[in-house]
Amino acid sequence: MFNRIAMATGLGHSETLTVTTRVSKQPQQIPVVVPEVDGVKYLVSTRGESEWVRNIRADPRVTLGKSSYLAAEVPVDRRAPIIAAYRPLAGKVVAGYFRDLPDDADHPVFALTPAR
Repeated sequence: MFNRIAMATGLGHSETLTVTTRVSKQPQQIPVVVPEVDGVKYLVSTRGESEWVRNIRADPRVTLGKSSYLAAEVPVDRRAPIIAAYRPLAGKVVAGYFRDLPDDADHPVFALTPAR
């Protein structure tokens, strides 16, 4: 329910991420907050190994709004500045997830490169 409200209203500066599901090959839409660090857009999974993370690993072609991208997972040792940029953008809504999963390794991060 929260995801639908966030996508419809742009709540919390969210954008709509669309990925292809692994099994059904159907589109899955998720509201995401997209930090930009040094000119690169990133996706951060606050909930750890979520379904959309698994879907991106299976098919890295994603859309964000109306733009197409290729997603590449960021190594754990390079995630800290991206997560630091993400947290104030996402606000209090995500604080509990980071309290429950405090290690950067618990939060997959993907760099987005515009698709050609």
